[in-house]
Amino acid sequence: MKLSLKLNGRPTEVECGAEEILAEVLRNRLNLTGTKVSCEVQVCGACTVLVDGLPVSACTTLAYEARDRSVLTIEGLAQADGSLHPIQQAFIDEFAFQCGFCTPGMIMATKALLDENPNPTDDEIIHHMDGNICRCTGYVPILKAIKRASRSLKEKRK
Repeated sequence: MKLSLKLNGRPTEVECGAEEILAEVLRNRLNLTGTKVSCEVQVCGACTVLVDGLPVSACTTLAYEARDRSVLTIEGLAQADGSLHPIQQAFIDEFAFQCGFCTPGMIMATKALLDENPNPTDDEIIHHMDGNICRCTGYVPILKAIKRASRSLKEKRK
């Protein structure tokens, strides 16, 4: 089947099977390997992408569910000139990753959070990020990165 969607801001068409999950299509057919697959049961958050601005688990979302919708992956966050999105920069500045496997999903979940709530409290951040698992950092740097990104985005809006 032909799948038409807006991918990282660009109209995109790709052939895929009706049974293929979004993560497979992104990674194997469109070569967007930033979306990671780990648990394959919607538990870890490594595969988080945004569909129409909302975080979804690409490992359990059928690709056809993204038809005629807008999908944003980690590759679509950087600016056209190659500069990093403030959330990506905040994760670097706060050393909010070690192995990096969970980082794309964490960043995409953070974007959804900050788009909805630009000034989240620590408790709101923790609650929102509950579906994203990191086995390396202990979460403190991730919390700091999200708070830094919130401040940075607020400054950009001024």
